[in-house]
Amino acid sequence: MDFDLPDDTLAIRDLVREFSRKKIEPVATKMDREDHFPIEVFREMGKLGLLGLTISQEYGGAGMDYLTEGIALEEISYYSGSFGLSYGAHNNLVVDNIHRNATREQRERYLPGLVKGEKIGSLCLTEPGAGSDALGGMKTAYEQKGAHYEINGSKTFITNAPVADVFLVYARNGKSYSAFILEREDGVETPRKIPKMGMRGSPTGEVVFRNIKVGRDRVLKGEGQAKSIIYQGLNAERAVLAFGPLGIARRALDEAINYSDQRVQFGRRIGEFELIQEKLAYMFTRLEAARLLAYKAAALVGNKLSDPSYAAASIMLASETATQIAKEAIQIFGGYGYTEDYPLGRYLRDAILYEIGAGTTEIRKIVIAKALLKK
Repeated sequence: MDFDLPDDTLAIRDLVREFSRKKIEPVATKMDREDHFPIEVFREMGKLGLLGLTISQEYGGAGMDYLTEGIALEEISYYSGSFGLSYGAHNNLVVDNIHRNATREQRERYLPGLVKGEKIGSLCLTEPGAGSDALGGMKTAYEQKGAHYEINGSKTFITNAPVADVFLVYARNGKSYSAFILEREDGVETPRKIPKMGMRGSPTGEVVFRNIKVGRDRVLKGEGQAKSIIYQGLNAERAVLAFGPLGIARRALDEAINYSDQRVQFGRRIGEFELIQEKLAYMFTRLEAARLLAYKAAALVGNKLSDPSYAAASIMLASETATQIAKEAIQIFGGYGYTEDYPLGRYLRDAILYEIGAGTTEIRKIVIAKALLKK
């Protein structure tokens, strides 16, 4: 078992870390306070080749694995959880899904622009009346009319929707579920940007489809194939997005360590008190355990194993760990941690989203248990 990362992965990690420190951290506070999405910074990542890490080189990507993509997401999320969320939604949920399931013509049409950052992607699955029951409660419908399909319905809680150009949309026709690649120019509407308690700066919105007409060339993988796209995509999504909360947790721990080494109470640095040391020890241990599981899950998804237990377990542990570490960091900072003079509150608000998105913690437990029982 080799825990040393390949040189090309380390090079990507260092590039993303430096870019995030110089370009993302300076706007992180503005993103949170003003719910501002720095689209120009996002496009710069495309110019550096960071928006298509798992995409083959013939379409402008880097041809890397899911572990490398996850490590990049951790580095971004260390400086801004919300920027990391939009990055993950674009890279993994949309670009990687298209790359794995599209025809050559579809790849040639959509991937170069998405990889370069000229276009922003958004995956549309969740609906107002169907959260965890995404398929059974789906009401967005498509109907074949001659050589075209007509799509009607709406989606909600859709990451990147307000700024997106390309939408990967799931719809149903009776018991048949299909995925469509839509463009804003097709008439896709994004009427409302949804305000959130955390992940501010990562734009979330509603999406509406009114008599959208598209040809057969917009169906991904073939009509009726949406279920396989969703379930395979969820494994990759959960395995990669687990690195988002890892980045948030690592930043909160670093802040707590630095503060414990500097803050003086009762004539001593608070890091000398055993209760503070206990908190730091548990924070570190939980973070490293979550990272090891995330590394394993990413490697397994990269080997095309269909077992969903590790992917679901990795994001469940990472998200819960991030929330715990952010709360403990606030406790270590005391009253200062509860003020806006420090970013601890942002870390906690951002971390909580990962216990809800990509399948709630409760759904993840069911996924894990069913996989174990199936074995």
